[in-house]
Amino acid sequence: MFKKPFVVGILIAILGSCTERPTHTNHSKTLTGIMDDLVSRFYEQFDKPTLDTISESFIRSYLTEEEKQVMATQYWVIRVNVPVTVSLMRDKDQKTVPFWLEESGFNRTDLQIKNTHSTYEVWQKDFSAGEINLGINGFDKHRPVYFISLAPKDASDLLEIEPVFPETQHIEPLEVGAFTYHDWDGLTLTEVPQEMKGQSLLTTIRGRAREAHLIGAFRTTDFPSSGDPDQIMLTWSGDTQNAVDIQWRTNPSVKEGLVRYWKVGSTDTLTQTANASLMEDRLLENDRYIHRFTTTLQELTPATHYSYQVGSVETGWSNPESFQTAGEKNAPFSFIWFGDVHNTDQWGDLIHQADQRHQDNRFYIIAGDLVNTGLHRDDWDQLFGFAGKTIARRPLMTVPGNHDSQDGLGAWMFEDMFSYPDNGPEELPSGRSYYFTYQNALYIMLDATLPLSKQSAWMEQVLKNNPADWKFVVTHFPPYNAVEPYEDIIAEWVPIFDRYEVDMVMGGHFHYYMRSKPLINSKINSDKGTRYVISIGTKGKNKEAEKGSYAEVQFAAEFLYQYMEIQGKTLRYTVYDLDGTIRDQFTLTKD
Repeated sequence: MFKKPFVVGILIAILGSCTERPTHTNHSKTLTGIMDDLVSRFYEQFDKPTLDTISESFIRSYLTEEEKQVMATQYWVIRVNVPVTVSLMRDKDQKTVPFWLEESGFNRTDLQIKNTHSTYEVWQKDFSAGEINLGINGFDKHRPVYFISLAPKDASDLLEIEPVFPETQHIEPLEVGAFTYHDWDGLTLTEVPQEMKGQSLLTTIRGRAREAHLIGAFRTTDFPSSGDPDQIMLTWSGDTQNAVDIQWRTNPSVKEGLVRYWKVGSTDTLTQTANASLMEDRLLENDRYIHRFTTTLQELTPATHYSYQVGSVETGWSNPESFQTAGEKNAPFSFIWFGDVHNTDQWGDLIHQADQRHQDNRFYIIAGDLVNTGLHRDDWDQLFGFAGKTIARRPLMTVPGNHDSQDGLGAWMFEDMFSYPDNGPEELPSGRSYYFTYQNALYIMLDATLPLSKQSAWMEQVLKNNPADWKFVVTHFPPYNAVEPYEDIIAEWVPIFDRYEVDMVMGGHFHYYMRSKPLINSKINSDKGTRYVISIGTKGKNKEAEKGSYAEVQFAAEFLYQYMEIQGKTLRYTVYDLDGTIRDQFTLTKD
């Protein structure tokens, strides 16, 4: 679901204090600290089959009294200046009532609140002025988590609410049309009891269901780390002529990482140290911690083939791989891009076919939704495992989609996985919206899960100041589509695309194929205009999507890639499927 700029702006502030990035000073007394310790004990005492059978009753009997107290009080903390009644809205479809709710004095009422997705029963409790402490949503991962509203006991009192944890909250009047969750802007309240209207509503994010998730929570990866380097990947964070970034993974026992590299045909070998970062997926039972190594090779020679190995003197080296730096501005080149890929093995087959079929290809692009669940590292392990050595030979440049930035918890795994340019909008997370230039082509990578308006001025400056012959935009949500046209993108970004004559906007999300006619101001233009492309690198859907008047070509499809050849001011565009069949092609020549 696309997020409106207002909603996402609030969401970014809220995420700054959620438990993925805990702000409490005493870690052992936070919910995150308790969960870390609890999961560690589980791993020490139980095998995987036992972990898969963990139940609500077992967890409650296993917890210490201190752990129960933290779970009952440190999930949501606020302070109020006057006595209040707190109403807690709990989804009726959640099978188990949170263990602390009735024990702490909340009573279920006959009231209910609705949105188009869920019906919520209302639980209430009176509190004195001061701190209000509320507990977890449950040990399951029930995504419609509870939300609350507050009303002063004395209607003449002016209620002041001070958020404590999370530190930033969005508060608005409880009424029909109010938001339920900040990561689902289309889901608003449709039914509110008359006696509750006007109360102070504190909304939340669905991702908070993960904070105490234990029942059916434990996962394994089919691609666990070891002492040997793997997931070797090239990206760019700087000049594509003179630099390249190299990343790889090991288990945490490997402390040192090095790259040794040399020009093909030369014996003069250079060595570069890599930085290691510890990455955790708490519920990944067979590979909880890994080391990811990243380094940037600089002062490279343009239009030159290099070979390299990663590893260390102590642990040994990977097999040699090679890459080529960008050449002069008008030298011919090609690249390949995919729509959504969702870490499928068939996409692995697709990228390997592309790698073998197009030896001249210089880099890959994915237009978001790289994985199914961006907070599961086993999904990322599949992505890299299926890609194999293809991305060790050619850089992989991507933007997040809604699956990579999921449930309102941000895209922190995406950020930790990829070394991308730190040249995006100042107020937004680094490496999620950025640009790079390859010879005579400019690529603006836009994360449409972030606020649109905060990217517009930056994008305009990049387009205004870059003399590239070809201008491409990559963003996950395609503004023109037959399922859910994105009016916000059309209003905010399309005028900029028009003003600076962007050649092509590449996206995905809807799992079918569409190439538009040239468009200016949303109107078809026979001479000039931007072409909008939706493609799909995974399984298809929306097979009955109606072809709009803006569409030049549209068809149901799956597992496609786009091969783009640029020679001076001529672009040759070809679409292949998993069988190697050409499904679409055209040639564009600029004046």
